[in-house]
Amino acid sequence: MSAPSTGLPGLALSRAAVDRRAERRTEAGLLEDLLADPATAVAALAGDKLLVEDAADGPGVALLSPAELPEALLAGGLPLYLGQDDAGRGYVALAVPAGAPDAEALAGGTLRWAGLREVGSLLDDAGAGLFTAALALGNWHAVHGHCARCGSPTDVVQAGWARSCPHCGAEHYPRTDPAVIMAVVDDAGRILLGRQATWPEKRYSTLAGFVEPGESLEAAVRREVAEESGVVVGDVEYRGSQPWPFPSSLMLGFRAHALTTQEQADGVELAHARWWTREEFTADIAARELLLPPRVSIARRLIEDWYGGPIEDAADWARP
Repeated sequence: MSAPSTGLPGLALSRAAVDRRAERRTEAGLLEDLLADPATAVAALAGDKLLVEDAADGPGVALLSPAELPEALLAGGLPLYLGQDDAGRGYVALAVPAGAPDAEALAGGTLRWAGLREVGSLLDDAGAGLFTAALALGNWHAVHGHCARCGSPTDVVQAGWARSCPHCGAEHYPRTDPAVIMAVVDDAGRILLGRQATWPEKRYSTLAGFVEPGESLEAAVRREVAEESGVVVGDVEYRGSQPWPFPSSLMLGFRAHALTTQEQADGVELAHARWWTREEFTADIAARELLLPPRVSIARRLIEDWYGGPIEDAADWARP
């Protein structure tokens, strides 16, 4: 088995080109000033979809000036500060409910609403970073409108990067849930992939699971592999990480060395698990007997890392 390369460069959703400028989040009136500035770039987020603009070389995030947005949308939306570029241009996401009539009216011509799974790997570095951050923040605000300590409604503060409880004074910040995802490889160079019960047949991915309280990342890798497949893992090597804002995960990618090879899917998380040699893998991809995760996912990159290069296949689905 050849030694793996160092890390997974260019993970689709780990890219960014806009400086978050976190120190500006506490500036009084920051969002109001930015939305009054015609030079500000606004990315419109409706539910889990962002407004994008199609061009000959692919889609890009549609960056509108505040004046191009309907007044009702500006008044009813939740502005979120995303940062600024090297030229000093400010970036704001405007989060509105999915299906809002004023939001739907923005689409047309080259503009359309698109999900991150669909376009994340096609956007440039700036667009990928803006979409990922906006979606993660929007998802958090959608379900954290009340104080976890006393239950009172909270106020949005720090330009969208925190919520404050006016009753008990507690401050709440966007959460990120760490999850491990791993390419399990045995002494013969085979890879272990699994299929969830809700997936159509032929769709397989790397194993994954959330890190539990009081648990190291390496321990989580070993536990999840054992729980889902019955395979015992020894050495664990970190390969890279990628945010996965569906709704709030950070996927921490590993290559794990299998000490045992007898696999048995648990029937809960996985309906089936099996090993592939590179030859079997190549043949099944060519015959369309094996469908892989989409290119936007770290799972796809972990599989390609094991395989030794990019893989051409017809699959495009939503598993990380």
